[in-house]
Amino acid sequence: MSLTGGQALVSQLQREGVEHVFGIPGLQLDWAVEALRQAQETIQFIVPRHEQTASYMADGYARTTGREGVSMVVPGPGVLNALSGLATAYACSSRTLFIAGQIPSPTIGRGHGMLHEIPDQSAILKTLTKWHAVARSADEVADLVNQAFHELRSGHPRPVALEIPPDVLEAMTDAPLQSRAAPRAAEIKPEDLAEAAMLLSQSKFPVIQIGGGAAAADVGPAVAQLAERLQAPVIMTDGGRGVLPDSHPLALTGLGGRAVLPHADVVLVLGSRFLDALARPTWTNPRCRFIYVNLDPRHVGEPRQPGVGVAADVAAVLPILNAAMASLPARPARAQTVAKVKVWCDQQIRRIQPQKGYVDALRAAMPADGVLVSELTQVGYFANVAYPVEAPGSYLTPGYQGTLGYGFPTALGAAAGNPHRRVVSITGDGGFGWGMQELATAARYRLGVTTVVFSDGRYGNVQRIQQRTFGHTFATEVANPDFLALAAAFGVPARRANSPDELAEALSWSGSSPGPSLIEVPVGEMPSPWPLIHAFVPSDAPLPNPLGDPEMAMEPIV
Repeated sequence: MSLTGGQALVSQLQREGVEHVFGIPGLQLDWAVEALRQAQETIQFIVPRHEQTASYMADGYARTTGREGVSMVVPGPGVLNALSGLATAYACSSRTLFIAGQIPSPTIGRGHGMLHEIPDQSAILKTLTKWHAVARSADEVADLVNQAFHELRSGHPRPVALEIPPDVLEAMTDAPLQSRAAPRAAEIKPEDLAEAAMLLSQSKFPVIQIGGGAAAADVGPAVAQLAERLQAPVIMTDGGRGVLPDSHPLALTGLGGRAVLPHADVVLVLGSRFLDALARPTWTNPRCRFIYVNLDPRHVGEPRQPGVGVAADVAAVLPILNAAMASLPARPARAQTVAKVKVWCDQQIRRIQPQKGYVDALRAAMPADGVLVSELTQVGYFANVAYPVEAPGSYLTPGYQGTLGYGFPTALGAAAGNPHRRVVSITGDGGFGWGMQELATAARYRLGVTTVVFSDGRYGNVQRIQQRTFGHTFATEVANPDFLALAAAFGVPARRANSPDELAEALSWSGSSPGPSLIEVPVGEMPSPWPLIHAFVPSDAPLPNPLGDPEMAMEPIV
């Protein structure tokens, strides 16, 4: 049967199991949108109010469902508007397909000033994706969509992009559809891990650090098996939160990692860049041996301390390491050691108020698998080390991209993909300003997102840095609407909470009915959480190591 290029696109998306597409219709996409209309019983086309929201929603959808997120926008300004979401997905190892319109095929690269034309759109997209293609004929469309999903399901999980000109979407094709893309098998041999296995088997105090790559690989049970066999504390970076539940007796946040890393004789780094925000190694010690496992070869070498580098999929490596450790004799339990570190972490965290009270209210209101999308706000920064995470895909950050304003639209994508899970977005009034118009999207599609807006009338972190650096502040204030009236204008229920206790009550209220809601929390200046988040930020009160002198554990491995 003959199909238009647009029908071939949508039909192949159906074969790949796609159930949602986030995008905004426009002239160059007309034949794709018409195909989506014809397929609306199996694919829901969700239309936000801004292109950046389309790409953010695809990211939130992908990171919380384990399925690929798909967004679609017109070329030129549509693509440019959506790049922040694409950059965040790239930073967070997110499986998203970005479908970009193009100008008519004969005019690409000619500089005629076609509607939405920008110079070399393809070059822009290549910088933020791991695979990219342009469909030059309708016959290519289904095959390229299939290739895109092969890439999404294989190797380093990162966005891919497919550009399709309008004449290609309109043209007819008899080319066959493709079978659902299967992931390419990850190849690694046991002998490739012999040195790593030897180091772990001989270690006295091994420590495991896991990052976003481990989270994307969904390797929680395998990590738990290895950690329990080795009795190794497991440090979870912001991107790795939830790979092990925080309640696991060996699980620690980055704050707890500061206590155990000085005692480690072997550190196994799984799917983490193992660098701090200044591009310095998370930890170095000449008497400690390091094993770096990462699909990206750039993340197993300098500037990190030299070690055993394994450029491979964490999901393929862990079964081999677990098999190699199977015959190890039982090791002394580390649960009491880790429990001591957790108590120490809690002591540091409880000093930061009112943030601790707000985080406690959030955790109490959320089921174990509830999704918290943490924005760049004072409570959000603090939550990175203080909010207990109990399930994979239940705590989202913008990763190293630090994309202000990503939180609310990303939460909408999480809600679209998880209608039976509670989704809460925490944001400041500064970040919320990037996407507050998306209250319309939340209302139109009845997306179950509770949006908590901590409002202080300023870009709080910018103000803090300016005051510390220059002794004064400039251009940090924002003019806010009446958030409750704004929500009401879109038909979204809203309340105000003036304290952690009132936030707890408001969260209970918002969780009692489906659909979106908004809670405004007016706040003043808060104490800095940064010394707990980054080791390089000086603390007014030095943080002693709760495990005492690391010399007792540190013995070099020959």
